[in-house]
Amino acid sequence: MIASPAPLLRATGVAKTFTLHLQGGTRLAVLHDVSLELRAGECVALAGVSGSGKSTFMRALYGNYGIDAGSIVVRDGDRDVDLTGLEPHELTALRARTVGYVSQFLRVIPRIPALEIATEPLVATGVEAALARTIVSALFTRLALPQRLWQLSPTTFSGGEKQRVNLARTLAVAYPVLLLDEPTSALDADSRERVIGLLLERKKAGVAMVGIFHDDEVRRRLADRCVSFGLKPE
Repeated sequence: MIASPAPLLRATGVAKTFTLHLQGGTRLAVLHDVSLELRAGECVALAGVSGSGKSTFMRALYGNYGIDAGSIVVRDGDRDVDLTGLEPHELTALRARTVGYVSQFLRVIPRIPALEIATEPLVATGVEAALARTIVSALFTRLALPQRLWQLSPTTFSGGEKQRVNLARTLAVAYPVLLLDEPTSALDADSRERVIGLLLERKKAGVAMVGIFHDDEVRRRLADRCVSFGLKPE
């Protein structure tokens, strides 16, 4: 019997409680004993009502939030790494090569062109700037971002245009694991279809994905299974 490939991401018993200091120290238990295994070429959708902990879990998987209990282990090359025990510089390095995050919002830098913003993570991996621009330009084209915008700062871009820049910024790097937080929320039908096509190609190539998809059609076409969230009492 051929052994099942090791998970690229494994969260075990994750718990997270927020203390609301401006509300009398009220404690809000958002995550309680959440576990997830993710293998190459698999997409898992996080499902649940607003406030149920989906985004908190995604940020924990990326290391933005510390957790109170449990572990989050990422396959980094030929070794498993528990990101909850990493120093900040180690976490930054792990993200740069292994875990990509597509958020709903683009951090806009005034006067910096969209093309330069989108190439930055790829250049940071050691790719030559000219090649990075070629790769990102191809993604901009596939995402139907008008070429007249490429050399402009995204400051005044529409929500959908900013989201396409954000997608190209992440998809330009060959991350083994992608975290997708509503990647099509601001897109029209044509742009959404283009994004689905790109993500399906990544799945076929073995990229593992965790996503929050409020669009039923996107979830149906990308996700292999769902993990449901609900608020837990303390």
